[in-house]
Amino acid sequence: MKLTIIETGLVPEPIRASFVDYPCMFRALVRASDPSFSFETVSVIKGESLPDPAGLEAILITGSPAGVYDDEPWMAPLMAFIRGAANAQVPQVGICFGHQAIAEALGGKVIKSPKGWGVGRHTYDVEACPGLVAKNCPKSVSIAVSHQDQVVTLPPGAEVIARSDFTPHAGLHYAQAPALSFQCHPEFDDTYSAALYTARKERLGAAAEAAVSSLATPHDNHVLGSWITGFLKAHAS
Repeated sequence: MKLTIIETGLVPEPIRASFVDYPCMFRALVRASDPSFSFETVSVIKGESLPDPAGLEAILITGSPAGVYDDEPWMAPLMAFIRGAANAQVPQVGICFGHQAIAEALGGKVIKSPKGWGVGRHTYDVEACPGLVAKNCPKSVSIAVSHQDQVVTLPPGAEVIARSDFTPHAGLHYAQAPALSFQCHPEFDDTYSAALYTARKERLGAAAEAAVSSLATPHDNHVLGSWITGFLKAHAS
């Protein structure tokens, strides 16, 4: 199965030379669960044009420093691309900004949350595992996060599959689209997460140190990796 990764953001410049890019992180996450996947990247953040989604097998939209409400030249085309993929029944996955973009494109609402930054290892209650591997459906998952924006109004047909008090709509499943999305970052390893929080120390203040310390909690990246590959393959045409 070929996964088209839509790159909507770059590793922050102060730490960019020390880490691979986001598409590479996602390739590692997916391959760890299913080595049979192949990949291509379309980088809208670098000015590349989006393809016709109807000609794709599967889509993954990365995180980004942009918000869905920002006046980026690629934002409106991305929203149309997401709706086109849903109309064509091409399975798509969204992570962080990608999670928010799918929700906004399909009729939900995203805002810069008055709760402020979500950083560090967050633990979510798993509400359901529709279309996923039933034997790998734990009661909770713990994953690194880095976000200010949140989905505050669910799109029609969206089901909450993961939540917390801080992020009530942390994981969404769209049976009819089909789509699966998460606010957290299962592609981040702990070394990258720690570097990211440290690089943002001026913005995060004391929360940066607490975020780094929280990474002592073991992560469940592999669980979400298996959910993503299972979901995509379940909807393969």
